[in-house]
Amino acid sequence: MATMQNNLQTSFCGMSLNSPIILLSGCVGFGEEYTRIKGFSNSDVGAVCLKGTTLEPRLGNKLHRIAETPNGMLNAIGLQNPGTNSVINDIMPGLNKKETKFIINISGSTVEEYGEIAKHFDDSDIDAIEINISCPNVKEGGVAFGNDPEMSFRVVEICRKNTTKPIITKLSPNQTDIAANALRCIEAGSDGLAVINTVMGMAIDIEKKKPVIGNNQGGLSGPAIKPIALLKVHQVYQVSKRHNVPIIGQGGIVSANDAIEFIIAGADTIGIGTALFYDPLVCQEINAGISKYLIDHNLQDVKSLVGSLSLN
Repeated sequence: MATMQNNLQTSFCGMSLNSPIILLSGCVGFGEEYTRIKGFSNSDVGAVCLKGTTLEPRLGNKLHRIAETPNGMLNAIGLQNPGTNSVINDIMPGLNKKETKFIINISGSTVEEYGEIAKHFDDSDIDAIEINISCPNVKEGGVAFGNDPEMSFRVVEICRKNTTKPIITKLSPNQTDIAANALRCIEAGSDGLAVINTVMGMAIDIEKKKPVIGNNQGGLSGPAIKPIALLKVHQVYQVSKRHNVPIIGQGGIVSANDAIEFIIAGADTIGIGTALFYDPLVCQEINAGISKYLIDHNLQDVKSLVGSLSLN
């Protein structure tokens, strides 16, 4: 029978992980913030996805950038970051790579910019590259790359040409057919898929009669989007399983039960984000809950549970 220690070990895009948990981009800064919390260790998770990085430094959006909503959170940070060179030269050398794997999240405003950033990180010791294709394409009137399968293909394609690192494409739920987009990303060379990014939303201050978020709208995360995310993971899995492309399932996971649902729906690993803001040690509870479930159901490992959903 599998033990608490080894039944959580898994692999994703060629990386050996301690746990199926991946800490999501934007929620743990550049990998060292949460290590300051007593009782937290990066060794409790399979990988840490670093904050979204652009080629040049960005200051981000005007305030307010975050707003709490019923069962969720809106955010419009605006990709505030010090730029690619600073991340590689100043931040990455300080990461403890013996504890866990590290994934860089990259964003661009043109196809060419994505390719250039990927090339920079190809020369680094980062473990994998996550492509955020939810950014607006300035050459195409601001249409988000991730909402158009052909634009998504072009972004993944140029990144694939510029790196031998594993590529994970983060898919937007704000599109007509997420499975069709997933297929184009796979055809372009994506090794893995992250499903889903945040859902666009708004909050309004009724006294000021203005949006709460300075950017007017923001990405909704947290338990409120979990049913949407579960469905999208199931839909993408129908495509990804045929090509042996693994999924990071994410969107509203706050407990072991939530994580197990995503794995059953087709996720090989699960992403934790918003839950960390109110329970920084939630990963330990989720690890223990998944491990117990596997033992109770006589399953040897997480892979045994992936995509086991039986439809009515």
